[in-house]
Amino acid sequence: MASGDEKYRSLLCGDEEKNTKWRFGVPPNYDVVNKLFEEERTNVWPVGSLEERVQSLVKNFEMEMFHKISTTDFRTIDLNKFTFCLNGRKPLSIEETSKLGGYNPFLQTSLPEEYRYYNAAKETAASSHQAFTATFPRGFALEIIQVYSGPPDIVFKFRHWGYMEGAFKSHAPTGERIEFFGVAIFKVNENDIILGVEFFFDPGELLGKLMKGPRLDGSVEKAVSSCPILRNTG
Repeated sequence: MASGDEKYRSLLCGDEEKNTKWRFGVPPNYDVVNKLFEEERTNVWPVGSLEERVQSLVKNFEMEMFHKISTTDFRTIDLNKFTFCLNGRKPLSIEETSKLGGYNPFLQTSLPEEYRYYNAAKETAASSHQAFTATFPRGFALEIIQVYSGPPDIVFKFRHWGYMEGAFKSHAPTGERIEFFGVAIFKVNENDIILGVEFFFDPGELLGKLMKGPRLDGSVEKAVSSCPILRNTG
């Protein structure tokens, strides 16, 4: 169950969530990834600072995107205006973004199918989540590095990282820290409700690092990837 004192995702708990439909049946538990975040973040932003507010907004947004089935349960976005855009691609509506699910909106590509090591168009929200939770059993942490401008157009640099201690698809774990950096723009209204997001980063930088390990045969990969619990998330 979700921790009652979740420090970084205030929208995970409360009376408003009593009827929320969760993708994996119960609210996610972030205790594992919070530990990684606190041990290895590069900044501890003061409570109430712009940076801390932005970090909270982003973590709440990602929590809803990954774990809420019904868009009507979302509290971070304006359902009528929200769009999601990756690297200047055609913006997606909340329905299109939610349908892709999991990490898939962040790993879209225009490469021909034969060159797509990870094909976001063919992965489901569940298979995407399982692939990454299997790879990062300690979680896939997120922090805000710098905020360049405040609302209504919030521009910030972020860092995502975790330790590859599980297999990813057909590649063995390397044990290495895998990290990448990117920039994002969140357009918000006067109540910090998100009207649109744009992310800019190289998905190939992440996937390339996950392919460094030797290939595994299917039976070994299945055994390794079946261990982590889906709810221990990044």
